Amino acid sequence: MGKPLLKLVKPPIDFGAVPAETKSNPPCKRPPKPPCKRPNIEVRTREYLTEGEVERLIKAAARNRYVHRDQTMILVTFRHGLRTIEATHLKWDAVNFDRGELHVARAKNGRSATHPLSGRTLRALRKLKRDQDPASPFVFTSERGAPFAPRGFRQMIERLGKAAKFEFPVHAHMLRHACGYKLANDGHPTLNLRDYMGHQNIQNTMRYAELSATKFRNFWKD
Repeated sequence: MGKPLLKLVKPPIDFGAVPAETKSNPPCKRPPKPPCKRPNIEVRTREYLTEGEVERLIKAAARNRYVHRDQTMILVTFRHGLRTIEATHLKWDAVNFDRGELHVARAKNGRSATHPLSGRTLRALRKLKRDQDPASPFVFTSERGAPFAPRGFRQMIERLGKAAKFEFPVHAHMLRHACGYKLANDGHPTLNLRDYMGHQNIQNTMRYAELSATKFRNFWKD
C-alpha cells in the first residue's frame, strides 16, 4: 500500500499580523523584576568579623534554645574557616578525638586538610557528641536528628547579629573571613594560610594578607 500524498492546506483561520499597541489594545503586563542586590560596600564597610566580634555572637547564642550546639557550631566554623555547607555537612567521622584533629573536606573544589583541634574546641565537641539525642553521624543536627540546614544556620547568624547589636548586617560567611583575617594578622605565612583555608588559588588568600595590619607594625615609633 503506497503512502498517501501530502499537500499544504491553508489554515481555516487567518490570524494576521500582531496588532500594534494602542489604547484599546494595551501591551501585556509583565511581572516586575526583583530589585537588584545592593553592592556589599553599601550594606557594610567590611566582610569579616574580628575575633572579639565572633565572641559577641557566641555570647548572644546563650539565649538560644540549643545553646551548646549553636555556640559550638559558631566556634568550629570560625576557627576552621568553614563555609556554611562545610559546617552543616560535618560528620563525626571527621573528628579524631584521640589525636585531637579535624579532617576538613572542602567544598567548591577546595584543598582538604587536617587541622589540629584546640582544647576549647575539643571539649565543646566531646560534650556535643555525649549529649546528642538522637545520635547522628552528623555533628550539628536539628531536634529531630536531621542535619542542620544551611538556610537555618544562615538565619541563625543573621538573628544573632541583631541580638548582639551589631551596627551592620552579619552573615554566616563572615565567620570564614574572620578566620582568614585573624590568622593573617597573627603573622602566619601566606602559603600555610592558603592550605588552612583550602584555597586553590593563592590570590584568594592574599586578600587576607592585604587586610592585615601586621605588615604596618613599627611604621611609627613614639
